[in-house]
Amino acid sequence: MHTRIRDGDPDAFRHLFRSHAQLVHRYAIRATGDWATAEDVVSLTFLEAWRLRARLPEEPDGAKAWLMGIAVNVQRNTNRAARRHEKALARMPAKEVVPDIAGEVVGRMADAEQLTAAKNALGKLRRPEREVVTLCVWSGLSYAEAAEALGVAVGTVRSRLFRARERLRKLAEHELRQHVDETAARWPEHLHLHRPNEKWNR
Repeated sequence: MHTRIRDGDPDAFRHLFRSHAQLVHRYAIRATGDWATAEDVVSLTFLEAWRLRARLPEEPDGAKAWLMGIAVNVQRNTNRAARRHEKALARMPAKEVVPDIAGEVVGRMADAEQLTAAKNALGKLRRPEREVVTLCVWSGLSYAEAAEALGVAVGTVRSRLFRARERLRKLAEHELRQHVDETAARWPEHLHLHRPNEKWNR
């Protein structure tokens, strides 16, 4: 299968996409905290994978780490582009913002709050720590696979993850509580706001 992909077989590449797209999307949604950006990361990751298909490892189990390495680089570039865009917008004259009240899916509200809390907490970690958390904890890669994706030693992944996990859990819990408290303060007193489940202890 990998030989066929390296030779440019579209059907074989579609099989690679079906096998790993969900994994890349889970990583992207956790890393970016935004559904639309995550979809862009997935698309760009597989476009880049097709361009670099000649570098796909021969080992049957090598595709996952190879793809996640591409996804990490795509996400880094996406972040840099977003920061440049934000700076450009900041230089423009302010315009009146019209709120978009087109129907939101109610079932996603808690997920959106949790993604916001996770993104804010991740933003307070150093980039190397953020990457090992998103790869090992949220994307399920082994230490060896994450090390291959990041181009570092396995021991480096272990030490980064050890430092990051406790900090991330505390930061995410704090961010989620703060978000819920701020939301509750904006609601009328007679409405009861349920606190979302705090899953960051997992």
